[in-house]
Amino acid sequence: MPGRIVRTQTAIRVADFLATREGKAHLADYCWTPGMPIVMTQPAESLNDAMGMVSIHGRAVLVAMLDPQTDELQLMHVTVPQPALQVAKPSSDRLTVGEFFDRLGTDLMIEFRMKFWKHTAVAHKIPACAAMQSQNTATARYSLPTKGVKPALATAASNR
Repeated sequence: MPGRIVRTQTAIRVADFLATREGKAHLADYCWTPGMPIVMTQPAESLNDAMGMVSIHGRAVLVAMLDPQTDELQLMHVTVPQPALQVAKPSSDRLTVGEFFDRLGTDLMIEFRMKFWKHTAVAHKIPACAAMQSQNTATARYSLPTKGVKPALATAASNR
């Protein structure tokens, strides 16, 4: 349906991170620009599928995932395939997004190519910061009063 947004836990965490000044400043240090597409992924998802979604945008993209063991938000910046780079061997069809993030944890930056790409792209992991790992969702930050609290309008009307 048009206008419908899927709200996964990853999407909520990314939105909360981008809602902070610290989050925006941190991402800007690692090539993020306002309006840059962000692809939400799952650790067991095929890297082919995730990079297919990256390809749709035709420009640099952030890829987000929640680590299944630590529940930490992980982000990587992926460039468009670059004709100036040496053509890399295609990544394995069996490689998952989680495994790719693990590789980035040790290498920090990887040149890679998907089988449907003519050229090589570059991915680099965005280091974590405190705001990135905060799990204060918008509902927790802006919770509404519940039982025992009279709405302000009802209280004002009863005082007349």
